[in-house]
Amino acid sequence: QVQLVESGGGLVQAGGSLRLSCAASGRTVSSYTMGWFRQAPGKEREFVAGVIRSGGSTYYVDSVKGRFTISKDNAKNTVFLQMNSLKPEDTAVYYCAAKEGRGYSDSSRAWDYWGQGTQVTVSS
Repeated sequence: QVQLVESGGGLVQAGGSLRLSCAASGRTVSSYTMGWFRQAPGKEREFVAGVIRSGGSTYYVDSVKGRFTISKDNAKNTVFLQMNSLKPEDTAVYYCAAKEGRGYSDSSRAWDYWGQGTQVTVSS
């Protein structure tokens, strides 16, 4: 199985950018569909972005389309989430996740492995 460790969160002003990293160990990121979720206080965990095993297709929740980009570097065994034009409503704990099998799902219950999360806070 894979272990996931996120980094790169922090405090940023609205309109700013952050890049989150998810370092994998144990197995390669090319073995899984990889994704990012986020959870704000009092809210359910929400799918943000995903990339299938081949890297050929990516998926985003509507609220981040055009602002966030998911990518992965198989050589570094790392997945990234580039977040631009950040808004206060993007404030949440961001989690990296890995899913066995084909395709992606926007339900957190379908994902098999999770990191510990990294806090992103966007001030207005």
